[in-house]
Amino acid sequence: MNKIQALHQFWNRFGLTAYEENSVPDDTRFPYITYSNEMDSFENVCLLTGNLWYRTDSWKSIIDKSEEISKYIKEHGFVTIPFDHGYLYITGGTPFAQSIDEPSDDKIKRILININVEYLSSY
Repeated sequence: MNKIQALHQFWNRFGLTAYEENSVPDDTRFPYITYSNEMDSFENVCLLTGNLWYRTDSWKSIIDKSEEISKYIKEHGFVTIPFDHGYLYITGGTPFAQSIDEPSDDKIKRILININVEYLSSY
């Protein structure tokens, strides 16, 4: 598994299908996650984002999912995901989560999640 696959694995562990933010299929159904996919080298920390996307009347289910992700990271203090030549070291970013309205459709709810990712690898 490479860095990109390791990051994909992290976002897909929360029970929703996750897509790199520039590759969401046209026929995708809610709810889902999109995420940024910046890469860097050894010991550089990147602020990456994930977006939870729901289509619903209430914020409850999307807030619950955001809290699940936060709890997962906080329970471990950090998340380590191995890949071929190293590890991803993931911690919560600041702010961790932010609710965002979608003016085109008031049923679409989005929460932006910030994470810090350190690439512990030789490349």
